[in-house]
Amino acid sequence: MRKNKKESISRRNFIGKTLTATAGFTIVPSFAVSGLGHKAPSDKLNIVGVGIGGMGFSNLKQMETENIIGLCDVDWKYADRVFKHYPKAKKYKDFRKMYEEMGKSIDAVVVATADHTHAIVAANAITMGKHVYVQKPLTHTVYESRLLTNLAKKYKVATSMGNQGASGEGVNLTTEWLANNEIGGVSRVEAFTDRPIWPQGLPRPEAMTAPNTLDWDLFTGPAKMRPYNEIYTPWNWRGWWDYGTGALGDMACHILHPVFVGLDLGYPTQAQGSSTLLLSDSPPNAEKVTLTFPKRSPNKKMKMNLPETEVTWYDGGLQPDKPKGWPDGKNMNNSGGAVIFHGEKDTLVAGCYGKDPWLLSGRKPNAPKFRRRIDVSHEQDWIRACKENPANRVETASPFSEAGPFNEMVVMGVLAVRLQTLNKKLNWDGEKMAFTNINDSEKIKIVEKDNFKIHDGHPTFNKDYTDPVSAKAFAAELIKHDYRDGWKLPDMPK
Repeated sequence: MRKNKKESISRRNFIGKTLTATAGFTIVPSFAVSGLGHKAPSDKLNIVGVGIGGMGFSNLKQMETENIIGLCDVDWKYADRVFKHYPKAKKYKDFRKMYEEMGKSIDAVVVATADHTHAIVAANAITMGKHVYVQKPLTHTVYESRLLTNLAKKYKVATSMGNQGASGEGVNLTTEWLANNEIGGVSRVEAFTDRPIWPQGLPRPEAMTAPNTLDWDLFTGPAKMRPYNEIYTPWNWRGWWDYGTGALGDMACHILHPVFVGLDLGYPTQAQGSSTLLLSDSPPNAEKVTLTFPKRSPNKKMKMNLPETEVTWYDGGLQPDKPKGWPDGKNMNNSGGAVIFHGEKDTLVAGCYGKDPWLLSGRKPNAPKFRRRIDVSHEQDWIRACKENPANRVETASPFSEAGPFNEMVVMGVLAVRLQTLNKKLNWDGEKMAFTNINDSEKIKIVEKDNFKIHDGHPTFNKDYTDPVSAKAFAAELIKHDYRDGWKLPDMPK
């Protein structure tokens, strides 16, 4: 059914209206109504989910101690089992309409949409005073990560990224062993994943008619409108730049988390990437990314040096060389990947999610335990934080104050791959969110199709390229997307 003009205008103007409303506190989360600024642990939160067909359902099932009052998904066929599981929850396709109609009764929002809409769904929830749990990767761009970090700080809401390994013992032990100088200073880290396990490295497919159960316009959201094809969604959107971040965005938030926190990394200063055939629309089948981080000063809990550190990532079946002394026959892949810390004194290895850390020497460290242990699920720990007063809240294991800067590291890897045709190390100014060595005269063009054929027994290519564009402008759009008309983020807090 075609929306009437009045309703369409309401959707387009939603952001501005809610920002004005929250400034005047006319939309107040129920946890603040009492004036206490928190809910008692025995009280239940009113939670809504946006993007519920996949991981969103898994997250919500971990939150059934609370009231699940609203469900939003653009694909009602994919979400049908979730609607049936929570029959009392109100159903929506457009999160903006849900926020308008249910805003006063919502305490917290779970965001598990495609990567490209994480930021806009979460940012507007935060400006309404709602706590947010956002699936990994936190956002699609560096700017969006910075925005969520700053908004969470301004509005003092409880936040968590859905990298559940952050709540596990493996990340705790890895961080504590590093801090206790068990392997010495670390100047080199290598990590990999066995993903992708969805289609990648493909040219853009032909147009198809979207099923009537899917609102393709709402799925596209702030991205450039493309013709629908069934390969995009559900789930396979990870393999398309418009909507996902490929294998790196999917798994680096799990595998590199102990690297970021254990080595106190901050912003990288350099990035470079290489890959199998780089296409304009789809991440490559396999890639390698190296990020360089400057020398840091250890914090009070660290007995180790923090020299300049190179972190190298592999995916698509690629793995780093096995370090000297690696046990014969031992598979490096542990639950989807692994990370290797090359220290001055020893080598530390952990699996995906920080699982099962061990030292190559065989020693069993007995380092002081200073990280908080979590004996509930990652989701339940966030619920606990939502109910606490911001003045004395114990942060979650992956709050946006940490997850935001960490996610900037992850999507920096995407930038390195997409800008690889500049054929140089890229210098990065983290504070300004800008590359400093891309000049005005540099152009970028990317393969759209390789048109591979066999001619007279020989392989031949007749590649179709995008039109050359300014490398500076291309990089700037990757750092901060130009949203489609009708979609707008809140302003960056000053």
